[in-house]
Amino acid sequence: MKPRALNMKKYIKTSLCLITTVALTVTTAIAQVLPDVQKSFTQYNLNALQEKLFVHTDKSDYTTGELLWLKIYNVDGTYHKPIDVSKVVYVEVLDNNNNAVVQAKIGMKDGTGTGSLFLPVTLTSGNYLLRAYTSWMKNFNPDYYFSKKITIINPLKSPTLAPKAVTADYDIQFFPEGGSLVNGLTSVVGFKASDQWGRGTNLTGAVLNQKNDTIVKFAPLKFGIGHFAFKPDMNDTYRAVIKVNGKSITKDLPAVNASGYVMALKDNGSQLQVTVAGSSATGSVYLFAHTGSVTKLAQEADISSGTATFTFDKDKLGDGISHITIFNNDRQPVCERLYFKRPANNLVINAATDAAEYGTRKKVSVAINAKDESNTPAAADMSVSVYRIDSLQGVSHEDIRNYLWLSSDLKGNIESPDYYFKNVNAETDQAMDNLMLTQGWSRFNWKEVLQNKAPAFTFLPEYYGPMINAQVTSIATNKPAGEVIVFLAIPGKRVQLSIGKSDSLGHVLFNLKPFYGPGEVVAQTNTLIDTLHHIEILNPFSEQYAKAGLSNLAISPGMKDVMKDHSIAMQVQNVYSGDKLRQFYDPHVDSSAFYGTPEKTYLLDNYTRFTTVEEIMREYVSEANIANTHGYFHIKVIGDNQVYINEADALMLIDGVPFFNNNKVFAADPLKLYKLEVVPYVYYWGPSVIGGIFSFTSYKGDMGGNEIDPHAVILDYEGLELQREFYSPVYNTDDATDSRLPDFRNVLYWEPYASTNTQGKNTFSFYTSDKAGTYIGIIQGLTPGGRAGSQYFMFNVKK
Repeated sequence: MKPRALNMKKYIKTSLCLITTVALTVTTAIAQVLPDVQKSFTQYNLNALQEKLFVHTDKSDYTTGELLWLKIYNVDGTYHKPIDVSKVVYVEVLDNNNNAVVQAKIGMKDGTGTGSLFLPVTLTSGNYLLRAYTSWMKNFNPDYYFSKKITIINPLKSPTLAPKAVTADYDIQFFPEGGSLVNGLTSVVGFKASDQWGRGTNLTGAVLNQKNDTIVKFAPLKFGIGHFAFKPDMNDTYRAVIKVNGKSITKDLPAVNASGYVMALKDNGSQLQVTVAGSSATGSVYLFAHTGSVTKLAQEADISSGTATFTFDKDKLGDGISHITIFNNDRQPVCERLYFKRPANNLVINAATDAAEYGTRKKVSVAINAKDESNTPAAADMSVSVYRIDSLQGVSHEDIRNYLWLSSDLKGNIESPDYYFKNVNAETDQAMDNLMLTQGWSRFNWKEVLQNKAPAFTFLPEYYGPMINAQVTSIATNKPAGEVIVFLAIPGKRVQLSIGKSDSLGHVLFNLKPFYGPGEVVAQTNTLIDTLHHIEILNPFSEQYAKAGLSNLAISPGMKDVMKDHSIAMQVQNVYSGDKLRQFYDPHVDSSAFYGTPEKTYLLDNYTRFTTVEEIMREYVSEANIANTHGYFHIKVIGDNQVYINEADALMLIDGVPFFNNNKVFAADPLKLYKLEVVPYVYYWGPSVIGGIFSFTSYKGDMGGNEIDPHAVILDYEGLELQREFYSPVYNTDDATDSRLPDFRNVLYWEPYASTNTQGKNTFSFYTSDKAGTYIGIIQGLTPGGRAGSQYFMFNVKK
């Protein structure tokens, strides 16, 4: 028996060791939940830089034939500090079918950019969507793009009438706090009711069970948004009966889960309390909170009697929207909701005119004073617009502060975001929390984050300037072709050439220095050795669209006279000041060629003007050796030792466009060429090794009339938008004031760079036009530290 007893002791000892080991393993695993989540979250955000754009337009209501002036602010997604990453912003005006009626590329520097869009006279009257985004932002949901509604009126065309019988279509959604309804656990349920245009609507409603008993009644607080609380039973079914504008709608509530977790957030003044309840839950739960890409809070709480409670100071969260996520022991997110903390760091702007009323053609002076929340003067980048308001041209409610802190972090349309920031009280606080319940969303998928997968990005940030993407396919198979070298040039006196190699999917990317205005691009392979591939230049504008409907434009008979007035004003401006509106700033681009300073430059007028290019190259270009083999010219570069620097032919360019058939270069008219630049050494450019470069430049930048190889792809391509000068006449003399030239401007002033100095001050002035009425000035501002603010001022003009 003893041996058996000894074996039993050994078994017990071994079992205890195993139990202890398992317990230690479980404890270690539990202890690792928060560090693992935080590590994965931090690693994900290192690879997922977030940009936010805000676009200040001179107004929001336009007449066709007018210019839309804009200023773009680009900031990081967390601190809202200006960020100098993307050098190009894409701006579009979309109609209700997401057709782009206007497109432009705006150059950016130090996080800001300006531009203007001409609104064609062919547009029909209606509401349009102005949106803006960077190449990098195309990797993410289009809801991240900046967007705002603008109205465009065409007084010369009859408006498209909306169908007479339009049945209102209402969208009603329910959002349990934390994400789910769980059997036997009380939950707060947010709801939102909106029409087909995304506008909130008033309603009354009740939740009924399968016996038609009324469980709870509800009504919205503001903009069709509200909440109610109830305890669901999985053995029952629930539906909401809603009455809206005389229409009865029945909507099922979300399904009730047999088990799971619910959460409830309570604002206790300086602290927040988050209670987590779980059906049959034991052990611990974990709270992880982040503001933007920054972790703010990570706490663990034990579940006791089915609930766990977290209490923490609001100061631990960042300003704006924070995501509060609950994880279980398996690192699974089981609940999530949003909380808004009103920003403490604000830019306070005061602006005033030197009078409340002016006559026509009189000087208006405006003083701006900017301070931070502690009343300290603030230097800020600002933009200012002054325009007339009437029944057609209303007050713009856009606000950079409201947008950056609220609208940019929520999905879908936010109706009247300024409501949540003005007159802060218990009602607006509750309305804000209802908004967090119903329009909250995550910019990422927790599953992807926790798997530690590096996010895959299709589009790169345009850090140095515009990028052009192309697709290479095999002509024989019509399939993507890899390892194909492609040359892309922008013809002109400024030599711009980029060389790329296609990847396995046939994609090829070209990096270019900033180029402006309309032009052409020429893409080709070395046609001497490759004519078997097709090159397609891809559209740089986004082909993804947010689900945002635009309401029909309502034009009343009483607006007829105002529309006529705006039409006359637009035509007068274009006739009498058209030349002023077509003045552009010099973009001051880097005019050097891609190869930098050439080793030698030949100004052809300084030499004997020969009748052929061949004679030029043979007679006085000492770096060139020319041979004619079987009727084909070869051109090689001779180095200092009178030997070839490379066995390959030199690259021949005319106005930046490669000509691989040297016979075509020799066929050019030399009298149309004025310069030859020589790079007499092996040049490494992208994936190519070039045996020297001979680069001709023509007088007109038109390649001297030479024909480009028929295998090349030639495409009209718009560069960055040329910046117009805003025209504002000055009436500082009697002759100017008495001028008979009409001045019907309704936008009196636009200044995209009205920055305040270190004392927080700035002054500017402008002159009124011949149009009497009420005028409003709107200022948007942003400091280098991310403080944002907006302000307006008003004055009257009388004849």
